[in-house]
Amino acid sequence: MKIFVYDTTLRDGSQGEGVSFSVADKIKIARRLDEFGADYIEGGWPGAVPKDTEFFARMKEAPLTNARLAAFGSTRKANTKVEEDVLLRHLLDAETPVVTIVGKSSAWHVTETLRVPLAENLAMIGESVAYLKAHGKEVIYDAEHFFDGYKENRDYTMSALAAAADNGADWLCLCDTNGGCLPHEVAEIVAGVVRSFPQTKIAMHPHDDGNCGTANALAAVQSGATQVQATVNGYGERVGNANIVPIVAALRLKMGYDCLTDAAMGELTALSSFVDETANVAPSPKAAYVGRNAFTHKAGLHADAISKAPTAYDHIEPHIVGNSRRLLVSEQSGGATIAQKAADLGYELDKRSPEARAVLAQVTEREQAGYSFEGAEGSFELLLKKATGRYRQLFELVGFRVLTERRRSDAEPITEATLRLRIGDRETLTVAEGDGPVHALDGALRNALADVYPQLSEIRLADYKVRVVSSGEGTAARVRAIVETTGAGGKSWSTIGVSTNIIEASWLAIVDAIEYGLLQDEAR
Repeated sequence: MKIFVYDTTLRDGSQGEGVSFSVADKIKIARRLDEFGADYIEGGWPGAVPKDTEFFARMKEAPLTNARLAAFGSTRKANTKVEEDVLLRHLLDAETPVVTIVGKSSAWHVTETLRVPLAENLAMIGESVAYLKAHGKEVIYDAEHFFDGYKENRDYTMSALAAAADNGADWLCLCDTNGGCLPHEVAEIVAGVVRSFPQTKIAMHPHDDGNCGTANALAAVQSGATQVQATVNGYGERVGNANIVPIVAALRLKMGYDCLTDAAMGELTALSSFVDETANVAPSPKAAYVGRNAFTHKAGLHADAISKAPTAYDHIEPHIVGNSRRLLVSEQSGGATIAQKAADLGYELDKRSPEARAVLAQVTEREQAGYSFEGAEGSFELLLKKATGRYRQLFELVGFRVLTERRRSDAEPITEATLRLRIGDRETLTVAEGDGPVHALDGALRNALADVYPQLSEIRLADYKVRVVSSGEGTAARVRAIVETTGAGGKSWSTIGVSTNIIEASWLAIVDAIEYGLLQDEAR
């Protein structure tokens, strides 16, 4: 059975806190969703939102290739002729093949929030649908507060659906607007609607307030709904709409429905990242299927099993959705984790070898001191190099001194680093100023190494973070410094340093970053 995917990221998704799409953003996302294979793309509310009016005007210049573009609006206003309703006219002016109109289906909402007679609301629904159908549109009636209304006053809620269906609505979309329904309720109610309206297609529009958005979408499909409305990454008001990513993955990969294509499944991770990047939203590492941690393993028992059977602890192969499997190195790791992680980095290492045991001992000891190698793979590979004889010491610290001076209350502090290194058989002394102690130390180190390692110019510090490891000790606490570095070709790596002295921790992380980059360059 074909299940149609209706994406409402550009309208419902934009109602989420911190999400604001420009017209250019909306066009980019619409094009990407079209390429992805969405069946319907809801672009916004023309007339009510000026940005959306411009979006639809610009979309006329280059229509979508695969998806059907939908304009969203509402039924006519109370006591107004449909021909005179301004917002309905804007929906027609958008010139989209599909129009989705929202109307009240809960008797309580009609009387308490819309404040019109129950009969007038039914007339508003029926006349608006008929008007749009007369203009050749595919019409989706969006039954707002459907499930809550059904549980409060079933007869009236069903009469609202009948007003739409009897006037030619192509779809009846059942909205769990407040997101509080449970899957067993959705399954029972949707099945009843499907039986009552055998000639009209049924859609499901879940919200995720009860953390049941995905489950409710799947329950609706199992009960006969053939369209699901959701947003990429679950953007939306309050806690968000249902997330289209796990919904379509479950429908196709787990339940066997005709929903999108295998090629689209392979683009899920890229699509999720693209929308987050366009919206300037930090991706959730724990997002199902597409998150960075979705196929990440830390426990040694898991890693040992994965080394023998890759899917032992994964519910699907990561590449099917465009993701990848990762192993984290930590004090919970066993020899299998070390060996597998080493293999990923190009090292042949038996999990029972002295080298693997040495690396595991180093990881365990350092994590006890506050290190964390989960996000510092550059530092971990340096441990591997040392254990397997691939490490060459490039320089040796003789000593450093960092001075910070502030001469007036309104002046910027001045920081100066003095560094003495031994490079081969000679010592060198360099001095550098910086915007802070880390910047000054980095400058002094580069000054000392530039003549010997000119390729250092391609290694750049991209990010620097510090966090307290042992907060109970106040300002004397041990701190962890993480340095993110980029090199030639855009390659990036992270390194770590830990100390009770923030400058010492930063120095250790910087040294690992520079050494890792230079040794990688030598290996090429």
